[in-house]
Amino acid sequence: MGDLLSVIETGWSPACDAQPPGADEWGVIRVSAVTSGRFDPQEAKRLPTGLEPRPVLEVRPGDVLVARANGARSLVGSVVYVKETRPKLMLSDKVLRLVPNDSRIDSAFLVILLSSQNVRLQVGNLLNGGTGQNNISQQDVRGLVVPEIPLTEQRRIVAAHAAMERRVSALERVRAKLKVAEAALSAEAFTKVDSLWPTTRLENIATVAAGVTLGSEPVGDGTLELPYLRVANVLDGRIDTTDVKKVRILRSQYERFALRKGDLLLTEGGDLDKLGRGAVWDGRISQCLHQNHVFRVRCGEEMSPDFLALYTSSDAGRAYFQRVGKQTTNLASINSTQVKQMPVPLPPLTEQESLLGPIRSVRSRLAALDRQVSKLRVVQQGVVEDLLSGRGTSFAA
Repeated sequence: MGDLLSVIETGWSPACDAQPPGADEWGVIRVSAVTSGRFDPQEAKRLPTGLEPRPVLEVRPGDVLVARANGARSLVGSVVYVKETRPKLMLSDKVLRLVPNDSRIDSAFLVILLSSQNVRLQVGNLLNGGTGQNNISQQDVRGLVVPEIPLTEQRRIVAAHAAMERRVSALERVRAKLKVAEAALSAEAFTKVDSLWPTTRLENIATVAAGVTLGSEPVGDGTLELPYLRVANVLDGRIDTTDVKKVRILRSQYERFALRKGDLLLTEGGDLDKLGRGAVWDGRISQCLHQNHVFRVRCGEEMSPDFLALYTSSDAGRAYFQRVGKQTTNLASINSTQVKQMPVPLPPLTEQESLLGPIRSVRSRLAALDRQVSKLRVVQQGVVEDLLSGRGTSFAA
């Protein structure tokens, strides 16, 4: 890989403010800006007053950015091509900028190459040796072994990839419209809170529990090693199980920390605007636990977990968490007492289900679209891998 690049640049990670930068303020991108498949300029922290920016590190359209470090092993080496960005955003030291040698490799093709199965396997092997930290170095990137393909063939592969990308983008535009409809239906569900529904503390209609504390795992007989969900797995409205770790507990502790289908999971800490983010567990992993930084909320007979999740993610729910959250320099947090004392609306179950009906319908359509996109991504990857290996019809004889 090093033979195909002009230079590799790394960024800067000063102690930044937790909030994102304003329109005319300098900021430093988070590693999450480059791990979702597209560059996300909203994932940035504000440079504090008094620190001089480093314009040489500013992210520019046309950049190829690679995550060199991440808490999730599967996200190390994630790559994006920056089509558009806002000004005054700088690279962090967890992100590398790869500048291609234009006479040897096309920028768009470089992104495809770094996303290929062969390269991803090499990155995974690099993480398995040495210190065990989830990061790769500039030297690691330079040492990646990749096929050298003529520029004309590179452009054909880019064109084949782009054709599939357009099909995916069309589905994602439909998905975006459905997400707007979902948000509107969710907001409408709580317009009657003050006037018609009684309210109660969460602890009166659900149990709240913290999970496994890491760091002192038991050994020997009478123990179990099981998967557990941590903050990185609990996103806003969904659970991501692409990278799930395991922990060992006493067999006698299983019921205390075990998840059941229908449990609402809420995060304890993070950015102030993300406090209490969460989703309902669907039971996709049997015998799964949760970490102590993730609260498990188990509803009683008077409350639907889906309705409660809808409320905790509403403007009113988020406002409560932001009001009671404890803010430190870079993070905010809530405790179990604050979760238990959260005032929640309590309409009859029949009305909860009635309000959830249209929202579930939209979510069902969203899930179907997600399945279509996933299938197209598999086909897209297969086509690209064939072309990279020379098996595809793109290559001239």
